[in-house]
Parts: sequence; C-alpha cells; structure tokens
Amino acid sequence: MFSWLGTDDRRKKEPEVFQTVSDGLKKLYKTKLLPLEESYKFHEFHSPALEDADFDNKPMVLLVGQYSTGKTSFIRYLLEQDFPGMRIGPEPTTDSFIAVMHGDTEGVVPGNALVVDPKKPFRKLNAFGNAFLNRFVCAQLPNPVLESISVIDTPGILSGEKQRISRGYDFAAVLEWFAERVDRIILLFDAHKLDISDEFSEVIKALKNHEDKIRVVLNKADQIETQQLMRVYGALMWSLGKIVNTPEVIRVYIGSFWSHPLLIPDNRKLFEAEEQDLFKDIQSLPRNAALRKLNDLIKRARLAKVHAYIISSLKKEMPSVFGKENKKKELIGSLGDIYKRIEREHQISPGDFPNLKKMQDQLQAQDLTKFQPLKPKLLESVDDMLANDIAGLMVLVRQEETQRPNPVVKGGAFDGTLDGPFGHGYGEGAGEGIDEAEWVVARDKPAYDEIFYTLSPVNGKVTGANAKKEMVKSKLPNTVLGKIWKLADIDKDGMLDDEEFALANHLIKVKLEGHELPPELPAHLVPPSKRKIPE
Repeated sequence: MFSWLGTDDRRKKEPEVFQTVSDGLKKLYKTKLLPLEESYKFHEFHSPALEDADFDNKPMVLLVGQYSTGKTSFIRYLLEQDFPGMRIGPEPTTDSFIAVMHGDTEGVVPGNALVVDPKKPFRKLNAFGNAFLNRFVCAQLPNPVLESISVIDTPGILSGEKQRISRGYDFAAVLEWFAERVDRIILLFDAHKLDISDEFSEVIKALKNHEDKIRVVLNKADQIETQQLMRVYGALMWSLGKIVNTPEVIRVYIGSFWSHPLLIPDNRKLFEAEEQDLFKDIQSLPRNAALRKLNDLIKRARLAKVHAYIISSLKKEMPSVFGKENKKKELIGSLGDIYKRIEREHQISPGDFPNLKKMQDQLQAQDLTKFQPLKPKLLESVDDMLANDIAGLMVLVRQEETQRPNPVVKGGAFDGTLDGPFGHGYGEGAGEGIDEAEWVVARDKPAYDEIFYTLSPVNGKVTGANAKKEMVKSKLPNTVLGKIWKLADIDKDGMLDDEEFALANHLIKVKLEGHELPPELPAHLVPPSKRKIPE
C-alpha cells in the first residue's frame, strides 16, 4: 500500500494520508473546492455537487446518435448477450436512458430507485424531475465486459417533425450532465442518415468542452460500395466541421458493429482495422480512469474560480438600496464586458469562461443582491489545490499504475479476436506462413538466390557493404533497413548467407506491402538450417 502525505503549513495540521487517488480526490473536493462552489451558487448555474460515487464508479461510455443508427446493437455487439430492457428496430425503439451495468443477477432498476442509491453515481439526476426519471432505468447483468466499464444507452435523437414533440425534460441538459461524468462519448452515425437535425446539433453543442472524450463511429458502412463510402465519409467530416469547433479533426471509426454478415465485404480489412482501433481505445479506459477524474476535477476547479469572480463582480456593482432592477438589467446586458475585465485582471484564458448567452439567461432568475462578495481565502484554497495537491495526486496516479497489473476491458467482443486465426492481422505480413510446415520464404527464394549470386559471395556469404547496395534499392529509410538487417543476420556475424539474404528480402517485401516489422523474428521465419533441434 502506498500513500501521499499532504500538509498544510499555515494551519499546522497533521499530515493527511491518502491511500488511493479516489480517496485523495474526494477529500480535496470536499475540503477545498466544494466550499467555493457552495458560496457562489455554482450548482445552480453549472453542475450539481459531486458525490463519493462519482469518484468511485467504473469508467462509463455514453452512446449518442439519431434513432436507428445502431446504438443498442453496438452495446449488444460488445457484450455478446442481450441486456434487460433492450429493444432494437428501424423505428425509434429506445425511448429511455438505459445504464447498462454489472450485477450478480439480471434485472432492471427504475430511475426513481436509482437516484436514491448512494452506491450509484446518479443521485443528482433527480433534479431533472419525474418526466426524466420515468425514462431512466439501470439494466444489470453478469457480464465480464461490465466488470470493467458501464455503458449508457440513450434515446434516439429525433429529426424532422418528430423533434418538435417535447420530451418533457431538457434532453440536452441531461446529456451534458452525463458528458461531465463519463470517460468516453461515442457519436454514432448511420451511413444512410448523415443529416444532423436541430436536436442533434443542440446535443453536440451541449458536449462542448468535452471534445477530448468524443469519438465518432460511422456505422452500417458495409451497406454501401467503396466509392459511396468515400463520399459519405467526406460529407460526415464536412457536417461535423460546421458544428464541432475544434482545429483538430475528430477521429471517425468506420465499420459495421453488429454480428450479422457483411452485406458488401469489399472493405472487410478496413472495418477490422477500425474495429481494433476502437476496441483498444475503449479497453484503455480503466487504465486512464483515475487520470480522467483528476483532469475533470481540474476543469471543474477552473470553472468554479471564474464563476466566483463573475458572481462577486456582479455583487460589487449592485446598489444596496435603490435602482436594483435597472442595475441588474444593465449588468446582465454588459456581462461580456465584465468577462473581459475579469480576463484582464486575473489573467484568465477566454476558454475558461462559461457560455455568455446561457449565463445571461440564468442570471435573469437570480437576485444579484444575495450574491457573495469575493472571499480570497476560498480562492487561495483552490489555488493551493491546483498548484500543490494535484501534483501530489499525479505522483500517486503513476504509483497506482505501476503497482497493479494493467487493467483492460475483457470479455464479449473484446476476446473474440485476441488469439487464433481470426485475430487482427493473423497470417498477414510477418505472420504469413505461421501455420505452414514449409518455410514461407522458400517460395520466392529462387528469385532471391539469383540476386545473391550476383553480389560476389565469399564462402557462401555476402558482406554487409554488398548486401546494402541491393537493400537500399527498396528506397526504405536506413532506420527500417537497419532493423531488417538485425532480424535477418541470425548468427550475428555481420554477413548474410543465402537463407539470411532471402529472409532480408522477404522482410523488405513485408514492409513495402504496408505491414509492420516484428520486434523479434517469429519462429516460423527462422531459416530451417538455423532452427535449434529440440533435445
């Protein structure tokens, strides 16, 4: 067990011992950040207070997309089993938020029961009222994938006339609440439905400030030809570029995420490679969970500081007796100027400020005279947390990573391609010929031998200088050719015999075909004469 000692020299307290990152985050939040949030009504403007379950819960993946883009099928594909409350169809079938979590027995927990369970991170969702809670359930089931992560399925985002029908609760606000707390947000698009409706656009804008968590999946890509797929991909990137205001290009994974045969199998290899990349991203979530919670707490602390400056500035400008309403209207109207003044006075980045229009709307319902003036001690406490305490927790994060085995998501679809002939890249590149009795290089050895004997071999071997003249014709960089040389020169004598030369040329071919070189020479590529005879 390891610990991090934190001391407060000013108050001469006993050193605090944090056994885990989770314990440290809870303590720092309650003692340093929460008092600032409560003093300046942060929870009324931005986000409800965090609870212990928010720091203890497993990594969560939020699925968002229009109806019939394959969100529920995607979860079914990952788990490789049905979950309670699951409904799949071409029409808008999932009309609820479903938290798919691990449980010893299968069952469904309704929303009103979920928000009173202190072990679940959903207690603050009661603020969205019964209209939402009646549309929120938790599906529990024993599944190895859910031992490491939880998945949140959402109602299909509506388009056309459907989006004019009110849901009875603020859909975008609920998604924003989840976005703050999840580790990954997956936006699903159907290759046949790329239009981004008003509701979808509103949802993506609500995910602002969480772009680092967003991944995009272009699903059902097996239903269109390669040429069409290129056009669809370009159209999707164009549509996203108009809504997601980031200079970087969002990562889009292309594939068909269900267990049915591919309709058009032309791009099978592309789909397999994209699936593996997405799976690796999801599998890394448990390893990075502590770091993500730490990062989210820092983001929250920065926003809370800015919020405190805004609220205290408004309080300072308000008259104590007459003309309160007129002054309130004037201050709300000139909030942009107040932002700029705070930005200059406190050297705060413009990106740390809350949305101006949303803040102005929220201030309309507030009594500005009841706001608190600036309390330097509360701000100093948060500054101290950001400058010193967080650095200590960062050390503890690294310690935890080295102390425990590498945690990855296992089970379900994640195990389907790990080993055996259906593993990604099996039998390709350097893996070609892995199951064959004959040495795979022998197929092309006659051609390589012709070149070998033109290089003036001495005692059956060519020198490094002569081999280099031939190898550089591949136009591969010297770093790559150097690695090929190390793999091919099995007896490490600085020369190549005919088998080693053939092997070097085979590895050059592997690289030129776009495959990666192995870190060590696989047993099936070792020339027959160099293989050790088992005793």
